[in-house]
Amino acid sequence: MTKFQNFILSAMIPILLSGCSDANTQISPQVQESTGSVSVTTKAVQDSTETITVSPRDIPLLSIETVDKSADVMDFVTKPVNDYVAKSIASWTPGYKMPPEPYYEACTVTLTDTDGIVSVNAAEADVKVRGNWTTNYSKKPLRIKFSEKQNLLGLNDGAEMKNWVLLAEYKDTSMLRNKTALAISREILGADGLYAADSTLVEVEINGEYWGVYLLTEQQQVNPDRVNIYEPEKDYEAVDIGYFMEFDGYFFNEDDLHQFRVDYADNAPLIPFDGNGGSGRTMSPLNTGHGDRTQDVGITIKSNIYSQYQHDFIASYINNIYRIMYEAAYNDKAYKFHWEYPELEESDSTPQHAVEIAVDVDSLADMYIISELTCDADIYWSSFFMDINMGRGGSELREDVHEIGLLTFEAPWDFDSAMGNKDRCADGKGFYAANIVYDVNDQYETINPWLAVLMYEDWFQDIIREKWTSAYDSGVFDRAYEMIENDTAQYHDAFERNYQRWDNLLHNEAAGEWSKRSAQCKTHEESAAYLEEWLRTRVEFLNDHWHK
Repeated sequence: MTKFQNFILSAMIPILLSGCSDANTQISPQVQESTGSVSVTTKAVQDSTETITVSPRDIPLLSIETVDKSADVMDFVTKPVNDYVAKSIASWTPGYKMPPEPYYEACTVTLTDTDGIVSVNAAEADVKVRGNWTTNYSKKPLRIKFSEKQNLLGLNDGAEMKNWVLLAEYKDTSMLRNKTALAISREILGADGLYAADSTLVEVEINGEYWGVYLLTEQQQVNPDRVNIYEPEKDYEAVDIGYFMEFDGYFFNEDDLHQFRVDYADNAPLIPFDGNGGSGRTMSPLNTGHGDRTQDVGITIKSNIYSQYQHDFIASYINNIYRIMYEAAYNDKAYKFHWEYPELEESDSTPQHAVEIAVDVDSLADMYIISELTCDADIYWSSFFMDINMGRGGSELREDVHEIGLLTFEAPWDFDSAMGNKDRCADGKGFYAANIVYDVNDQYETINPWLAVLMYEDWFQDIIREKWTSAYDSGVFDRAYEMIENDTAQYHDAFERNYQRWDNLLHNEAAGEWSKRSAQCKTHEESAAYLEEWLRTRVEFLNDHWHK
């Protein structure tokens, strides 16, 4: 037994198998090794072949067991790095040895809750490293793809899915930023029937080796219980489907069918929302030449499409929706789609109405609030999602699907660099999401055009004000503070085990990215306390501006 197996087993009460005489009962190798002294409990889960109980834990345990037992099998979780990231590192690192790209390894997954119930027992799954720059860290995020649908720990109201994600939270030493932001997002977006991933903390072991605390959460995908848009049948080539998309600086890495550029109304300048009317500045979304280092951020199509016709249609459609927004906000003109989609023609409606029949403005206001609240350092570059329905595409869908044709913003993601962890709104004050911001490496200035384009429309600010006031008064943010405090206390021992395994409080590849306050935190309690302090300051700053 390795030292990490001893480490995790010493933190667990031995495991009980009820009904062990059943010849069909399956026990993973690490479970067999830990049954030396059994204490009986009455809690159990039963399926058609077995009843399994284990003693209670302080945090759920997710055990991954590889089917292959070769000596180098753990390479699948220790060595892979995203190909784009590896190539970037190689470009400035002489002698850099290119690592393998992430690849799936056949595994079984067992999940044990804190009450001792084994809710998933040796379920077949493929597991691989996932993510972009986070794949270069020692502790890597993972994706789990089950062969059969599973619900994990009751997440998302018990919805069963094949695809799940384990976020390593290596860069965020509080390990609570994603969890907190997603919880807030679920309340704000959920009020409008929109999606944000559910999540919970778990401890992970791989082949009996302790692997630390992870955030178990949902894969961003089209599904009636996730991003609820029309999903076409395989090889369906017409345009009357749903399109799930990401505003994405990595879009050029996708195949040609799943990426496109946006011209942003011919790169028209935007007035940043900075609390001072823009301070006389403007910002174009795309590179303007003449020494401008702003990079091209396009759109990745995350859902399945099967034809160039679909690609060209949605690319033109999104370009024209942005143009409708820009013309309404900056030129006081109303445009609508011609009956021969997706061409535009002038409309005799108001500019506001022209936007409202093209865009789900409630969803955009929700995403502005989430983005402004968190000061996400990646907001200019990636992890900003949108979707649109154009018809049934031959698929069944729930009745509460979004209205056809409205560009909708939902599925917020990736907050480990947010909420004061990087030097972005480090004091919790100022306007950020629709403002001019620096790229993650402080090399150039840029802006998120989708968040900025409507920000000086009074009617849109009224929507933001209504939504902010409702969230604040209903206690959304108070519940977030309470969650941070409760998680810090409840999972204290698990966090300590994680830091003993990874030492990422003091020795972290991401330390150079941290804000001064984050870098000063030397314990989990300090990291979590700073997160809560920052969030309270941020909420009160925004409340002074947005509360009715």
